[in-house]
Amino acid sequence: MFTGIVEDLGEVKQIGKAGRNSVLEVKAPEAYYAAKAGESIAVNGTCLTLIGIKNKVLAFEVMPETLRATNLGMLRSGYKVNLERSLKLGDRVGGHFVYGHIDCLGLIRRKMFIKDNLCFEISIPGRYLSGISQRGSVAVDGISLTVQDKKSDSFRVYVIPHTYKNTTFGFRRASDKVNIELDKLLSPTL
Repeated sequence: MFTGIVEDLGEVKQIGKAGRNSVLEVKAPEAYYAAKAGESIAVNGTCLTLIGIKNKVLAFEVMPETLRATNLGMLRSGYKVNLERSLKLGDRVGGHFVYGHIDCLGLIRRKMFIKDNLCFEISIPGRYLSGISQRGSVAVDGISLTVQDKKSDSFRVYVIPHTYKNTTFGFRRASDKVNIELDKLLSPTL
């Protein structure tokens, strides 16, 4: 369980095969060096199990289905990823409850300014739109955001400068694919 409040940006060192699975290696900030194998860490909103740390690099084993169903399969060396450690009982929930189970991939249609506010318009497959609610929560690449406008095939979120500078939104552009997790408290049947 996570909150959708991204703690840090990591940098992909490599992603390579390990039998049927792959190993994703991420250079992480110092705060992660005390993590232990077996812990859950959200990488772009996807809950992954840490299998080890070596030379300041976190290693995660990733199944083929996870690579297919998320944007983790599109990662390359040098790409930035959002990182969040799992929630501990008693921690504050600054965003909303995020499970780290990606519902679908979204496509950034447009990155624009509306009344001096940065806005991203994101399209998702139609069957997931019922899980999007005006003024409800959604996690985009693990970032807890509020839906501002819902359309027939897309939704819009506004991003404050702090979020833009401290998450992968600072690197995102139109045509990028992002991981979408719907608010499970709002739409538990999806």
